[in-house]
Amino acid sequence: MSAARTDTEDVELANTAFYEAVERGDFEAVADLWLDERYGGVSCVHPGWPVLSGRGEVLRSYALIMANTEYIQFFLTDVQVAVAADTAVVTCTENILSGGPAEDGAELGPLVGQLVVATNVFRRTPDGWKVWSHHGSPVLAESDDEDEDAEGAV
Repeated sequence: MSAARTDTEDVELANTAFYEAVERGDFEAVADLWLDERYGGVSCVHPGWPVLSGRGEVLRSYALIMANTEYIQFFLTDVQVAVAADTAVVTCTENILSGGPAEDGAELGPLVGQLVVATNVFRRTPDGWKVWSHHGSPVLAESDDEDEDAEGAV
């Protein structure tokens, strides 16, 4: 007999399923993972975007991202999960590798790496844990100029 999963494990699985659905470009799976209107509003902040509010606006943003991204892969690090009753917060670093459309007969466009810190808030429903809010902020890399300025500072 196997032990039942904990809430923390269930939230981790829901969080992983969310990123995997985006990687596959599976809009239906992404939509299924977001909280529906019965439970109130959802919100999303993609890096560099304004706050998106409401299920329709949030899902349109994912449709747009998936339609314009040829390849995307998330390597999640620093994953932390906190569960309090029917709410869970996941913080993580999204190590993103993505590519746009191929050019000149290439199989895939140029790949770009990006670091984003994310907070995903989940709510427990009868259908499992659903995304209530996602907020991603870019991690600004230090440039060589900043390093030189710091070395010269007194």
